[in-house]
Amino acid sequence: MLRNWENKVVVIAEDEQINYLFLKAVLKPTKAQVIWTKTGRETIDICNTEKVDMVLMDIKMPDLNGLEATIEIKKDYPNLPIIAQTAYAMEEDEAASIEAGCDDYISKPIRPENLLTIMSKHLS
Repeated sequence: MLRNWENKVVVIAEDEQINYLFLKAVLKPTKAQVIWTKTGRETIDICNTEKVDMVLMDIKMPDLNGLEATIEIKKDYPNLPIIAQTAYAMEEDEAASIEAGCDDYISKPIRPENLLTIMSKHLS
């Protein structure tokens, strides 16, 4: 399915470069603008200074983890879709992500079509 998100800005909050490059490659055909942040604090700062349409939030990051960053972002931007993307694949990890305010959850390793389908639910 072809998705055209050329007018969308997606923040990839991910401290591991290889994971960022993978997600960037998955999003390339969608034409979405991608911004890379490597820490929870940097992700909050970008959400406060740029018009962001979605955040793909890694949970394990330096300074503030993804759950802490999500709580902070949702205080000011309750309607900003945040999708937890994490290697933590236990049921309680998904519950913790949703409880922190994430709108959806995908575990690593990420299958590209699964990610795009989840993103489609939240990007109009």
